Amino acid sequence: MSDVVVTGIGFITSIGNDRGSVLQSLLSLRHGMAVLPQFDREDVPIRLAGTIKGFDTDATEYEAWTYPDSYRIDRKVLRSLAPHGLYSYCAMVQALDDARLADQEISCPGTGLFTASSGSASRMYRSLRHMHERGIQRCSPMWLLSSVAGTLSFNLSSAFSIQGATCGFVSACSSAGHALGYAAEEIMQDRQERMIVVGAEDGDFDSILPFASLRALSTLADPERASCPFDRDRNGFVGTGGAVALVLESREAAHCRGAPLYGQLLGWGQASDGFHPARSHPEGQGLAVAMRNAFKAAGIDSHQIDYVNAHATSTQPGDLSEMQALNAVFLNGGGGGPAISSTKALTGHGLSLASIMEAGFCMLALKEGFMPGSAHIRELDPFATGLNIIRRTEVTAPRVILSNSSGFGGSNVAIVFTRPREWD
Repeated sequence: MSDVVVTGIGFITSIGNDRGSVLQSLLSLRHGMAVLPQFDREDVPIRLAGTIKGFDTDATEYEAWTYPDSYRIDRKVLRSLAPHGLYSYCAMVQALDDARLADQEISCPGTGLFTASSGSASRMYRSLRHMHERGIQRCSPMWLLSSVAGTLSFNLSSAFSIQGATCGFVSACSSAGHALGYAAEEIMQDRQERMIVVGAEDGDFDSILPFASLRALSTLADPERASCPFDRDRNGFVGTGGAVALVLESREAAHCRGAPLYGQLLGWGQASDGFHPARSHPEGQGLAVAMRNAFKAAGIDSHQIDYVNAHATSTQPGDLSEMQALNAVFLNGGGGGPAISSTKALTGHGLSLASIMEAGFCMLALKEGFMPGSAHIRELDPFATGLNIIRRTEVTAPRVILSNSSGFGGSNVAIVFTRPREWD
């Protein structure tokens, strides 16, 4: 089986729109939360989101959108993109440039593309309303391509002339984790030389506010308190959007190109809770199984994990479930274990984007030699007693990292990353 390495990263996130700014945010624990103008209304119970800076996609028509001048996007591409499609395009440009891929290496049968998003609720809503009010013949022929869940695969594979395997993944907040895991398997099984994986969300009024009906969103207006995973007084998550792209390659293909390396995807695991359509199992049973499956696939033991990037979104039941799973896998009632943090305290929760955004953070942690802290904790949840939850960024180089994700229906994914052996 081929080894899978990461050779390129692209970021459009609430804490930065490039590798350098994201790195500085993680090192200094600088968050990306702000009042979302669309939420600044008396009838809306929440205020904050992890906002994307440098982009304005509020307008219905793409001609009125603004984005950084460094990106040149053809009108034929832009007209069928949702906001998160625009973010994805920009993140993918970054990742391909970062990996130093030539056009013929991008557009060939050996390069595929897996994507993760929930589609664009705002584009779907506006287009359906337009259809009902004015008739189907008055609708843009591109509205379906920009709004349904597979929109990233349709648009990015066309825009970048991808000829290898393409697929879109939809498993709620573990979507990008599944995309990464199955992309790695395409390479491990020698079906593809390289896979580009992109996860994205609009992060706007229509994609975030519905979660308030589940009482899942924080109602706090203080950005230093609203997202505080593992804190005793946490009261919900802060939503965010954006896009992250990773380039995965076989070690042989990367070596032949002299490509830069960020890390190796050593193995992954998944499991379901089989418990509730929206809530995680209270004892974290599915996530514990997913972690153990990941260790088995990676050929390691739990004690070899140096750092865990937790899913922890800052909801009471979700964080508790993960704490139970982490305790069962790493501690068995004792103390110690790997360093643990949740970077959602800085970014907010990216939904389908979350897994790959945090995988990107893990790549920076491996490359730059640090472990990001879990910000905004004032009083640790008593259930976290014994867990090594770090509150400040530690300039300690991890060798092996675990990244967890959990979605609706108890869909759990755990991915193991490690330093490439070339660095030793």
